[in-house]
Amino acid sequence: MTTLKSKLQEDLTAAIKERDELRSSTLRLTLAAVTKEEVAGKTARELSDDEVQKVIAREAKKRREAAEAFAKGGRPEQAEREQAEGVVLDSYLPKQLSDEELGEIVARAVAEAKAAGAEGPRAMGQVMKIVNPKVAGLAEGGRVAAAVKQQLANG
Repeated sequence: MTTLKSKLQEDLTAAIKERDELRSSTLRLTLAAVTKEEVAGKTARELSDDEVQKVIAREAKKRREAAEAFAKGGRPEQAEREQAEGVVLDSYLPKQLSDEELGEIVARAVAEAKAAGAEGPRAMGQVMKIVNPKVAGLAEGGRVAAAVKQQLANG
């Protein structure tokens, strides 16, 4: 069993013992998503820590989007619950890059793409190919794309 998945299960057991309803329900749903991912496809398999981390990131993103939707829909208590679940999941993810750090990585990638002959908004794909491996798991795709668009527009 991967270390991250076993940590999730240990934390779930601890949360149940402590009667922490929010944490235990969040971890249960996340472990269910991990299990679902493991049995998806033709053969069941064990997920690596990186794959488990991607599942956790996907679940955290769902919580943020749901919180936004509930807030817009006039259901603040439900939005707070989703945000709290997102905070629980964020504790299992690596620290996200700050806007400045992301900007520096994108600026270097834009310079690299321009050196290869890519210019203007059409260079978006080439720049994303350079940036994505460097920021995988450290920044959400939407943030990365927005930073790249801004750099290309300014450049």
